Amino acid sequence: MTTRSLLTILLTATALSLLSPPPIQAARPVRINIGTLAPRGSSVHKSLMTLSSEWKKISEGKVKVVIYPDGTQGGEADMVRLMRIGSLQGGALTSIGLADIVKEIGGLQGLPLMFDSYAELDYVNEKMKTLFKKRFDEKGFVLLFWADAGWIHFFSKEKMTTPTDLKKMKMFLWAGDPAHAKVVKNAGYRGIPLETAEIQTGLQTGLIDVADMPPIFALAAQIDARAKHMLALNWAPLLGGLIVKKDAWNKIPTKTRAALLEAAETIGAEMRANNRKESVEAIKAMEKRGLIVHPVDAATAKIWRTECEKSVYPQMIDHSIPKSTFETIQTLLGEYKKDHPKGNE
Repeated sequence: MTTRSLLTILLTATALSLLSPPPIQAARPVRINIGTLAPRGSSVHKSLMTLSSEWKKISEGKVKVVIYPDGTQGGEADMVRLMRIGSLQGGALTSIGLADIVKEIGGLQGLPLMFDSYAELDYVNEKMKTLFKKRFDEKGFVLLFWADAGWIHFFSKEKMTTPTDLKKMKMFLWAGDPAHAKVVKNAGYRGIPLETAEIQTGLQTGLIDVADMPPIFALAAQIDARAKHMLALNWAPLLGGLIVKKDAWNKIPTKTRAALLEAAETIGAEMRANNRKESVEAIKAMEKRGLIVHPVDAATAKIWRTECEKSVYPQMIDHSIPKSTFETIQTLLGEYKKDHPKGNE
């Protein structure tokens, strides 16, 4: 072979290599880090892990969901901040955290004794779902599903059955909600803002005397070890939901999103049903450990409702909840009760 022939072959091979497309590299999966206060191993955590598994399967590995339970990413206000800067792409939050993004969310939980039954709550939630999804979208988030952890009850160190009793006690307030703290103070109650991880210590040291939460949270945190009295008053539902940043959601192929959303809604419905069932079971479990449950008769319930209507609701309107949202909730409740004159489930 001549030198000229060898040079020709080398030049041809070089040209062909330059014209050949580079090898195709597999696209990295879209990673969605989700923070939550839910304890590891709890039913909420298990549901979120199921969602992670389902999304991986549906997307054929193109979406990777990583769950951070136990409040390892901080309180809910911290998690909202982390989502805004991009360290987290999603959060399974209570309405306290969600209200940091969309104020109206406070209307569904922040109005105590507004709902008499889960049936009423579900009716209002369903009717307002479209509105809230739009509000989150405007803020740069996708609302994937609603859920709740059952009814909030008061757990106290001493017997407490009336508003007068409560005004003598120091009560836990969610940290990071100054508007609610102002309402509580103006209504004549003594609220102490704390992170949820500080409740047990607060009860032990006397910083607080009473905390309101769903029974499943009380059982998991062993609140009944310090607060052995529970008032059987369905104060309000502890609402929550799963949200994801729109910029992360939009990285997922459009054709995949609908299936992921459908899976999320199914898991959210299962989570809601499980939480409500486990809330009842949690009370029974704590009673076996010595929890004293104080029933509420019709007269006492009326005292609490009058107190809310007189001292709480007026302060919340246009401070914790827009007046228009408050009126919408009342209208929807009126519709439900009109269609169910025999009472609620």
